[in-house]
Amino acid sequence: MTSASMEMSAGAKSASRTNNTTLDELLQKLSSKAKTFARLTVAERVTLLARCVQPLHAVAPAWVDAALRAKGLRSDHPEAFEEWAGGPMTTLRNVRLLLNSLRDIASRGKPYLAEKNFTTARDGVTLVEVFPADGFDKATMAGITAKVRLQPGVDARKGRERQASFYDKRDPDGGVALVLGAGNVASIPPMDALYKMFVEGHVCLVKLNPVNEYLGPFFEKGLAPLVEAGYLAFVYGGGEVGAYLVEHPLVTDVHITGSDRTHDLIVWGPPGEERTQRIQDKNPKLKKTISSELGCVTPVVIAPAVFSEKELDFLSQNIAAMMVNNASCNCNAGKMLVTSKGWAQRDALLAKLKAVLATVPSRKAYYPGAFDRYEHLVGGRAGVVSIGERTSEKLPWTLVEGLDASSGDRLFTTEPFCPIMSETILDEQDPVKFLAAATTFCNDTLWGTLSGVLIVHPSIERDEAGAIAVDEAIAKLRYGAVGVNQWTGLVYGSVSPPWGAHPSSTLENIQGGLGWVHNTFMLEEIEKVVLRGPIHIAPKPPWFPTNKVSHKIGKRLVDLEADPSWLKIPGIAITALGG
Repeated sequence: MTSASMEMSAGAKSASRTNNTTLDELLQKLSSKAKTFARLTVAERVTLLARCVQPLHAVAPAWVDAALRAKGLRSDHPEAFEEWAGGPMTTLRNVRLLLNSLRDIASRGKPYLAEKNFTTARDGVTLVEVFPADGFDKATMAGITAKVRLQPGVDARKGRERQASFYDKRDPDGGVALVLGAGNVASIPPMDALYKMFVEGHVCLVKLNPVNEYLGPFFEKGLAPLVEAGYLAFVYGGGEVGAYLVEHPLVTDVHITGSDRTHDLIVWGPPGEERTQRIQDKNPKLKKTISSELGCVTPVVIAPAVFSEKELDFLSQNIAAMMVNNASCNCNAGKMLVTSKGWAQRDALLAKLKAVLATVPSRKAYYPGAFDRYEHLVGGRAGVVSIGERTSEKLPWTLVEGLDASSGDRLFTTEPFCPIMSETILDEQDPVKFLAAATTFCNDTLWGTLSGVLIVHPSIERDEAGAIAVDEAIAKLRYGAVGVNQWTGLVYGSVSPPWGAHPSSTLENIQGGLGWVHNTFMLEEIEKVVLRGPIHIAPKPPWFPTNKVSHKIGKRLVDLEADPSWLKIPGIAITALGG
């Protein structure tokens, strides 16, 4: 499947480009430290990483304030939760969970997973529960679980044996990993670096995206122990700096979060006959290892059932949260509602969704090219519902209803990266047949292999045929993260699960990318992550745009991750009740 994703994107110019001489010097320094870092004892790694907690916590308020200003968000408003959660909270959580795993490796040889964490799916695949990761998760995210489906043939014994394989190596030489950072979510660059360093064993150079390079000083301060030791560095610049670094002889490994088009330019060269021949011959221009996370037209599949009024209210807010977070500039943003013809509550749900969106002010369309993509996808199109104001800086929340599933519409193959959500209607009205048809539609029509959501009413799974149909859909959907009743953004934010695209992606047809990050239990041979939650959660989740106290919860969660204590849980719970 060919993607049209991001093809209308404009570029952002760097205000603080790092010159080539400095790039060479930094790479030389990192390269000289690669073997030393790779051969640090686990205890030395724990000491080094633990020293990052206090500076990350200290810099968090200024980090969040800078991101809020850049995105036109208010610091004293619930919308600020997005930057608390998507920035320092997840980064501190990543550090905390990595420290737990490193301490387990020191004492047990592997990150600890209890026997009860390993179960078997209906189709015989091994499942590994990785969230909740500890008691604090159970207290703050009750009812939500994430399980890793290992690849077929990998049983529990093999799964354990292959955990944290870097730490089984004797006298590794290490290498220099280049991280081409994302411009949208603040925690992506530092967390990608942490994975490359503490799971794979590389020293790391991070080139920040010009869109959010203003965060660089906060990353450097927060991760100062790693920077000062010569194991991590941050640099600045646009595509020309990225191209220089990718081809630099001292870079041994590349990771990119961005678009499939940028990936293919790096791997195969510019479009033309030479690229076509290279792809045909499976002879990439880039000979280095490359991993990637490249986005998706994320479906939200709603299996037909009878929902209560309360459940429909929650569902409308749930879907709105998948759309509006970060101005809909997320690789896992909900982009394609998939509904059933004849589902009696379709109109009621869409009406409730529009009502929720009407309460959320339009956001600054901060990501370059958003206006171009918006016009390209919905300009002059019939059936478009715009909610909220449009200005020279803002775009309205936009719904495109009733797309013909067989039409080959551009919205099926273009990740908008702007506030558009579409809907298509499938003919099947029986839940079992609908789930099978929706799986085929998502796999064969929608672009991307990163993220998909299934909304499944409990009544469907109470029936044996329905339960089997749900399990089959989960097993067959070609996404690296499948959320059942909950947004896959929680897979990203919970950090202990692996985050990446389905392994059916290849260099020749990259789709949502290759490889995994986060993954603090350091599992290998992963097929996907399955996130599950109830159809309704109380109190209201802080990621819902209708929550009135999200920003207060976000700050408290940052404090919890920096210094976990059961004494902090009641304060979080009491605050959450005001949402």
